[in-house]
Amino acid sequence: MPSDLLQTVFSNLWSFFLVVLFFGGSIFVHELGHFLVARRRGAHVERFSIGFGPAIWSRRGKDGVDYRVSWIPLGGYVLLPQLADLGPIEGESKADVTKLPPISYVTKLLILVAGAAFNMLFAFALACVVWWVGQPMLADLATTKLGTVAPTVKLADGTAVPNPAFQAGLKAGDTVRSIDGHAVANFEDIISGVILGSARSGDGRRQSIFEIDRAGTTMQITVYPLLLSEEKIRVAGVEPPDDFLTAEAVIPGSPAEAAGLRPGDRLVAIDGKLVFQRSAVGEHLAKNPDRPSAFLVQRGSEQITLLIQPRLDPDPAGGKPVARIGLRYRDAVIVLHPTPWSQIADDVVSTFRTLGALLSPSSDIGPSKLSGPIGIARALHQQAQWDFRRALWFVILVNVNLAVFNLLPIPVLDGGQVVFATIARLRRRELPANIIIGTQSAFFVLILSLVLYVSFFDVKRWARDAKADRGEAAAPAVPAPVVPVQPTK
Repeated sequence: MPSDLLQTVFSNLWSFFLVVLFFGGSIFVHELGHFLVARRRGAHVERFSIGFGPAIWSRRGKDGVDYRVSWIPLGGYVLLPQLADLGPIEGESKADVTKLPPISYVTKLLILVAGAAFNMLFAFALACVVWWVGQPMLADLATTKLGTVAPTVKLADGTAVPNPAFQAGLKAGDTVRSIDGHAVANFEDIISGVILGSARSGDGRRQSIFEIDRAGTTMQITVYPLLLSEEKIRVAGVEPPDDFLTAEAVIPGSPAEAAGLRPGDRLVAIDGKLVFQRSAVGEHLAKNPDRPSAFLVQRGSEQITLLIQPRLDPDPAGGKPVARIGLRYRDAVIVLHPTPWSQIADDVVSTFRTLGALLSPSSDIGPSKLSGPIGIARALHQQAQWDFRRALWFVILVNVNLAVFNLLPIPVLDGGQVVFATIARLRRRELPANIIIGTQSAFFVLILSLVLYVSFFDVKRWARDAKADRGEAAAPAVPAPVVPVQPTK
């Protein structure tokens, strides 16, 4: 319908606007930190650029600074000839450095750290907004309780293999407290805890230590994850409960309506067996299509039992008839209000854990699992499509990532510049210009190559997900850890 098409176009335009605003804005904030502190400390600022390479747009301000937007959108820079000679990367400086006064070591540090500091301040400001407006989350992910632990899991090709969680002895209803000693607050923490794990057993198998509560008893269970999905990431085979199986609507004329089931009723058990997922309901009905089942439901403050005889409906795919009772479940979304400090702390911990997994030889996280500019922009678009507040949450994570990443002691990045400045301070004289330029240029090529490499996998994931959306692929996409690799400095 025209109205649906108009709504889709508007939604995509709005999401695109948010991507440009927040993704470009995060880079702008970083460079603004360098710029303002440099001006405050009396350093000569020659150029302020968002992006690298030739200028798309350029204007020289009354302050003499060349403000520009450049063609290569992989970061940005502030050209400070007194700080470092980065001509091959940022373009040649027209200033005569010999006629400019030298800047102190403290000034260099303040300028270099300012970019990351502004990203953190921006993240904190957005975290205050999220604290106020709330952070939406699917209700079934806001728990650490396990849903159905199936005996098998499926590989990408559809082959069923033994489920690591089932083999280890995890059960539906178990509450997970930590993974490998890291506390978990929701089901997303459980999934990422397994993915980022690097522990291995004595015989070389991948290993995750689950600390759980079961019926009031705390215990540790060792799970040996498998590499599953197209991404080849660690999967333990656990699923969350499904929104506590609350009924959103009862189909008119259905067996559920005939039995007296009402919207708002919550399924608790079937034939005396507790259920935590919709799949468990479907599996029970498929095994018992010819007889009524006793559904224990929670209605307000009381529990009642309803006998429901399923109805066999044709399978749209042309297979065997499907046993259904005519119930539509509620896709509940809850709104959390985490404090700004907890949001920033969680993102910092997540960033360092991802970097640690990336550097660990025993983990399964490699560069192909990271998200570059394309993947980050796409993830931001997806979050904005769901809810504006989720986009804010994601931008906070990106800014924390940018701050941490740029302070790593890698030439070209701010942390590398700090190392060069510190070495010069200890030597009591500047490092040879040819050494600095050569090192910076080499690492710029390496980082640019990494960006291109990661972007290839970003595009591959995008294409695979688009294929899955068209119903041609069975496995959904698995989001990669977010570590921006654009060389912002």
